[in-house]
Amino acid sequence: MMRRRDFITLLGGAAAWPVTARAQQPAMPVVGYLSARSPQDTAHLAEAFRRGLAEAGFVEGQNVLIEYRWAFGQHDRLPGLAADLVRNPLTVLVTTGGEVAALAAKAATSTIPIAFIVGTDPVKLGLAASYNRPGATGINILTNSLEPKRLELLRELVPQASAIGALFDPSFLAYEDQFRDVREAARALDLQVHELRASTDAEIDLAYETVARQRIAAVTVTAGPFFDTRRDRLVALAARHAVPTMYHFREFPAAGGLMSYGVDNRVTYRQIGVYAGGILKGAKPAELPILQPTKFELVLNLKTAKALGLKVPLTMQVAADEVIE
Repeated sequence: MMRRRDFITLLGGAAAWPVTARAQQPAMPVVGYLSARSPQDTAHLAEAFRRGLAEAGFVEGQNVLIEYRWAFGQHDRLPGLAADLVRNPLTVLVTTGGEVAALAAKAATSTIPIAFIVGTDPVKLGLAASYNRPGATGINILTNSLEPKRLELLRELVPQASAIGALFDPSFLAYEDQFRDVREAARALDLQVHELRASTDAEIDLAYETVARQRIAAVTVTAGPFFDTRRDRLVALAARHAVPTMYHFREFPAAGGLMSYGVDNRVTYRQIGVYAGGILKGAKPAELPILQPTKFELVLNLKTAKALGLKVPLTMQVAADEVIE
């Protein structure tokens, strides 16, 4: 594996946390951790979160407790998990894996500070009042707005394709925006788009059977926590049907997928850990600006490209932040 990416910086940087702790703070504060994904596919990200907490002076089991809840990509579980979490004496509630988790947390409590990771505008969602003085705070990784760029990069790698499949999770909150963006980008690229929908494992299998039956030249898998929890299944199906596929996080090409374009989530989760640690020290979420990434990474798996018979342009290899060989 050859790495070629610069460190992703986030707007705002780390805040200078107040040194005065909250009055009557319990000896062992509790962090609620609500994830739309699973512990298996996010073990490295949870570790990055704990590393951020440690940078702020908090080590799990030593001077902070973490209560974890996982939805395993099933959005309808999140409201119940959030309600269960806030029954604990939480000092801060952290949500990861998208908008539904953050909205579930907001609906569950109006008193516990919330720090979220979302992929779209939190002000538009009603999660925050503004980016500079937000109320609830966190990071917008912008991943849902990157679907047009992913389609453009996939077309560059498979220039002969006149039609591309786009796999959506119709139960995902951002689905309609994703569909609109992909359709408009395809029109600009003079591409036909086959809409593929999947919210279950069986529907993922059927989607790739459709790809094979209709001889669709390439597929872009849109961002969403359900697909993140099915990473290995998606990569295996793309390999079985020999279809070039674009993804949204580097974990996919690292697992054998062809390519991805998006943020390095290890940086994002570390930063939300730093934010959570600051809140534990007494920082007010309303005074912590919502962060956004300033750089995105293109990751290519040349071994997979070779297996698919693809010739990756040298310009794309040079532009890539990470090339897996």
